[in-house]
Amino acid sequence: MNVLETYLSSRSDYFNWFIGQATIESGSLYGNYFWFLAIISIVFFILEIVIPWRKNQPIFRKDFWLDFFYMYFNFFLFYLALFAGLGDFSSFFFSRTAHFLNIDQFTISIIKWPIWIQFGLMLVIQDFTHWNIHRSLHKTPFLWRFHKVHHSVKQMGFAAHLRFHWMESIIYKSITFIPLFFIGFGIEDFFYLHIFTITWGHFNHANINIPLGPLKYVFNSPQMHIWHHVKTLPTTHQNGVNFGLTLSIWDYIFNTKFIPCDGEKIELGFKKDELYPKGFIGQIVDAFRRK
Repeated sequence: MNVLETYLSSRSDYFNWFIGQATIESGSLYGNYFWFLAIISIVFFILEIVIPWRKNQPIFRKDFWLDFFYMYFNFFLFYLALFAGLGDFSSFFFSRTAHFLNIDQFTISIIKWPIWIQFGLMLVIQDFTHWNIHRSLHKTPFLWRFHKVHHSVKQMGFAAHLRFHWMESIIYKSITFIPLFFIGFGIEDFFYLHIFTITWGHFNHANINIPLGPLKYVFNSPQMHIWHHVKTLPTTHQNGVNFGLTLSIWDYIFNTKFIPCDGEKIELGFKKDELYPKGFIGQIVDAFRRK
């Protein structure tokens, strides 16, 4: 099977899988991304009502429904329309490349390691890779065009987690797969990690205040991540702060941590965001315009 056939086959398989997920064809919620996303979103929506951090923020905050659309577009619709087949295609591409370059022997097999070690290793490698990519999205003007979509949020809530330009999916997933491939992980190993990181991402963006205690030095939180979205950045960190997605430890290690005080009432956004498009199409197209 050639590259094109591999990709097209994966798209067809994904479409059938997507319909099966939405209709719970298997009769079980195990491994069901569609309803998993729906359930955790409902949980955090309820938490934002019961224990809100910013009590004056409306339940249906500014751009709530735009974020809701982004959430399912980025998680499913974009994946179906353009990005389906990445797993099979990437496995096909990297295995062929490794064989061609005669570097198969450099991959590390971790299949016999305890599950919790495998999970921890995947989390650390993925999150550190994401931390570096995230910093690049802020430091590189071309990449910042795409990342501005996420920073256009003016009132923070759980659904803002998945408000991002679809180009970010290509950047993150393409780069992240490389180190994980060379230590023996495949796409099928990502299910539990994906569940964990999506849940934690919802938590980081949610309008709730749940103190983590000493765990704040390891894991990200709403009170830390809110400062990543502050409109006026500190003069010492003009390219951004608090880049961690799931883990906060990288920001403490590399001195990009910034939590000067309680961020409950800070203004979110970026310079001249009042001129930024407000709708989905406008935001997606704006990133491709020559500045």
